[in-house]
Amino acid sequence: MDADIEEIRGKFLNLDFDEKQFHVDPAVTTEYARLCGETADRFLNESHEDFQAPPTYVASLSGSRMLPENFPRFGIGMDAGKGIECLQPVRPGTTITGKTHLHDIYTKTGRSGRMIFVVTRIEFYDEAGNHLANSDSRMVMREKS
Repeated sequence: MDADIEEIRGKFLNLDFDEKQFHVDPAVTTEYARLCGETADRFLNESHEDFQAPPTYVASLSGSRMLPENFPRFGIGMDAGKGIECLQPVRPGTTITGKTHLHDIYTKTGRSGRMIFVVTRIEFYDEAGNHLANSDSRMVMREKS
């Protein structure tokens, strides 16, 4: 197939293709914190003055789509990792908005040929429009010959 990655980057990068609302349920975030082995009171105690979701909580949230419509298929996609960037605390009991776009598209060549990596980023915002966090999901696809 030998796709032109620069052309695909120009067509698809940094364009929001999904938006979804998430209610941040305090019962869910405290259970998430407990299951992760968290011990800090601000993640476990709803009456704590700085009660918040654990920083990795946003990685458990996903949009309605992983890729934009008409994105080319290079092969079967496999998970290639996650990344979180926390900018401000996510507060349980609120509703946040996730806006999804492709953050990066790049290639690497290995023994089995060219691999195409796609980084999907969900940016999370509170009701006032404050940017709270980014959650990146990497997918790798081996390009079909």
